Formats: sequence, structure tokens, C-alpha cells
Amino acid sequence: MANHLSSKKRIRQIKTKNEENKYYAKTMRNALKTIRSTTNKEEAAAILPKLNSMLDKLAKKNVIHKKKAANLKSSLVKHVNTMK
Repeated sequence: MANHLSSKKRIRQIKTKNEENKYYAKTMRNALKTIRSTTNKEEAAAILPKLNSMLDKLAKKNVIHKKKAANLKSSLVKHVNTMK
């Protein structure tokens, strides 16, 4: 267990940030599921810019790695373009 006040505060801060990061990561995964399960191309094309923005923000905050965000964005654009 931590003895210093600063380390106790750091533990509290880490706990708060972990909860916040879990929320944003889960929101991202749900959005990915919705766009992948969509069969309508117009609907998927409408969701895509919002999802790209979300991925960029999460990469900027280091919730996900920037290359993972780039890979996800690339695969989603490819997915939407191949829809009928």
C-alpha cells in the first residue's frame, strides 16, 4: 500500500482515468459494431465521418494507439466502399 500522499493521489487519478478510458473504448467498439453490421451504404457513409473523428480523438488522448486508429479507419472506408 502507498505511504506517501502523492502516491495515494496518483492511485486515485489513475483509477479515474482508467474508468474514463474504458468508457470511451467501449463506446468506440459499439460504434464499430454498428457500422459493420449496417447493410445500407448511405447509412454507413453517414456514420463514417463521426467514427473517424472519434478514432482520431481517442488516438490523440492515447486511449488507442495512433496506428490502430489508422488501421481501423482504413478498414472501415474499405468496408463502406465495397457495400452495395
